[in-house]
Amino acid sequence: MNESTITGENPLATQKVNGLILKYGIPTTISLLISALYNIVDQIFVGQGVGMLGNAATNVAFPFSTVCTALFLLIGVGAASNFNLNMGAGNKEKASHFVGTGISLLAICGILVGILVAIFLEPLLHLFGSTEQVLPLARTYTSIVTVGFPFLIFSSGVSTLIRADGSPTYSMFCVLSGAIVNTILDPIFIFGFDMGMAGAALATIISQFISFIFALYYLLKKFQTFRITKAHLIPKFDCVKGITAIGMSACLNQLAMAVVQVVMNNTLTYYGGLSEYGQDIPLACVGVISRVNIIITSLTFGIAQGCQPIFGFNYGAKNYGRVKETLKKAGIVIAWICVAAFICFQIFPRQIVSIFGQGNETYFKFAERYFRIFMFMTFINGIIPLTTNFLTSIGKAKKGIVFSISRQIIFLLPLITVLPIVMGIDGLMYAGPISDFLAAVMAVILGYPEIKRIVSPW
Repeated sequence: MNESTITGENPLATQKVNGLILKYGIPTTISLLISALYNIVDQIFVGQGVGMLGNAATNVAFPFSTVCTALFLLIGVGAASNFNLNMGAGNKEKASHFVGTGISLLAICGILVGILVAIFLEPLLHLFGSTEQVLPLARTYTSIVTVGFPFLIFSSGVSTLIRADGSPTYSMFCVLSGAIVNTILDPIFIFGFDMGMAGAALATIISQFISFIFALYYLLKKFQTFRITKAHLIPKFDCVKGITAIGMSACLNQLAMAVVQVVMNNTLTYYGGLSEYGQDIPLACVGVISRVNIIITSLTFGIAQGCQPIFGFNYGAKNYGRVKETLKKAGIVIAWICVAAFICFQIFPRQIVSIFGQGNETYFKFAERYFRIFMFMTFINGIIPLTTNFLTSIGKAKKGIVFSISRQIIFLLPLITVLPIVMGIDGLMYAGPISDFLAAVMAVILGYPEIKRIVSPW
């Protein structure tokens, strides 16, 4: 990127906002959807090949993936946002060190997570809500996918940097390549080789390694803005501090989700055991529904995160009108996505759950009821990711953190703990829409005046 690009000819500063949202938002959304496919495809084939207990096992293992997502968002979003902000302000040298530090942190964190999970695997599975019937399957699956955690964290985090470097399509391709391999290998290993849970896990780590190779190749051969050197890869304390400050809101949102998943699983098994459904049916059903919800989360978060380079560069360059226009148009797209999802969830819950395998009538009775009640406020769920990503992208990290944890920690966690005491397992269902509504109200009351002040300084 030459000096003239930095000072005014960068497409982020000159192209139409509609086109930029499509250029960055669609590949980002597809990348997140493809990342979600690792869990969704496993869930579908495991449900068809292993059955209800297999779905429950992948649900127990799901917090591990959420923690990996939290780490690559912490580092990837933090490094990419600082990179774009500094490039917009013309600080190319500082921007290069943010990229190098981010790459090193991704590699280090990936290795550490893999080692720690391998050491403490069984206690963690118990902590995450595994029942005695589910434990052997969960242990088999997780002990293998742990090997791929370093590849998952590195490739996913680097894809964020690749997008910030102006290559959203290649960023999407990094994740797409692995997802295609995973989709091909899952049925081969699960059904063809009759490997069950182990086959699903093996397909996952092979596909994650493929994505890792493509991400590494881009860093070594195709990075556009500057050539990455060994000097850039030496972590700098001020860069680490800046990365974690900005990336913390996205990270905490995922960690909050992991905490909620753990509490939810344990609450499901306890109150499920006291109900007509038993322990394993609620655990399996909620695992399926959470995977479906990932699709909607990926769509809304993808559009919001795809706008990150547009927000960051133009805010750094003081083009506040383009920041405001991007925020408004992204909000309209996200709103339509959420309304469409709400309609599907209310009309077709049984058909959606059936994709992930069969069960008895009690299984579907619980799944349909949970789906319709817990996901009732889906139509307003795009407010939080858009607000959070906007504030994070322009360097308002502390404000972004408040919104990122509001739904999960401030509202949902207390509700799934308290409501079941009064309502039994139904309390878990009603905790979802209540927390969604309260989080949206908070975002509107507290977020709108702040956003208006930031994007309208003139």
